Amino acid sequence: MHILWNQTDRPTWDAAHTLAGGALQQDWAYGSSLTVPGVTCLRAEIILDGATVALAQFICRRYGFILSIALCTRGPLWLVPLSPDVRARIYQTIKRSLPSPRPRLALFSPEITDPHDASVSRLIRVMTGYSTLMIDLTRPDEQLRAEMDARWRNRLGAAEKSGLTLVNDEVNPEQVQWLLKEEQAQRAQKSFHGLPVAFVERYIQAGTDIKQTALVLHAEHKHKRIAAMLFLIHGSVATYHIGWSDQAGRETNAHKLILWRAFDILRARGITTLDMGGVNTHDLPGISRFKLGMGGTVITFAGMFV
Repeated sequence: MHILWNQTDRPTWDAAHTLAGGALQQDWAYGSSLTVPGVTCLRAEIILDGATVALAQFICRRYGFILSIALCTRGPLWLVPLSPDVRARIYQTIKRSLPSPRPRLALFSPEITDPHDASVSRLIRVMTGYSTLMIDLTRPDEQLRAEMDARWRNRLGAAEKSGLTLVNDEVNPEQVQWLLKEEQAQRAQKSFHGLPVAFVERYIQAGTDIKQTALVLHAEHKHKRIAAMLFLIHGSVATYHIGWSDQAGRETNAHKLILWRAFDILRARGITTLDMGGVNTHDLPGISRFKLGMGGTVITFAGMFV
């Protein structure tokens, strides 16, 4: 077994990521978008018996001259079936070969749900995992609608009859500026944090096809924007990233209509899965109830390991 660091070309990475249905955090454009002064991206290609069996993308930061931390979120990306023992060896090999200055820590938040999974038996769990909601877009609309909470489904029906106009915005860094300003304002108002707002612009620019990197839908009432959603697209998966609504948008349940219409648009782009992002009923009860009410499958990951 050996590991190639930062030698894999983008077309190879993108093709493997798409085929595996990889998470946003393992997408090439994600790593490129977070590379700013003081932050680097390391990409590992794991070779076993002459074949590539896994990929792993790390976001790395050096804290003074004290410690280097490399974080692999929702990775490695496994490309072929491997036994837990082989996966455990891969984690250890990655840690030993990581090209970061010492002292250093390699942190993994893998896409497993059992913290006692044999593949992480040689690692130490340092943090519990977070939950997300996954929507299978390959299922018919009738099934998706039937799995919604009754109140969610009824409010969607009301939104469909409200006369709202939905607009599919042209995606480019300039066109999304208005939504990013609204996002910045609501973050300040509600005191919540996330990836830097500028990340969206960099992500769109980093895409091989700008129009395929994101989907922005907004709802209008009397020619006035009242709500919007932004989804980031990575291979065969899309991730919900930003939602904004004013009072009129909330009163008309505009977000429910936007999300429902987004299903068809994403399908038409070849998207099979929608990742609705974190579900945290303690810190973000409102948005979490919104997500949970639409059905889907809640997945709670095992946590972070070192």
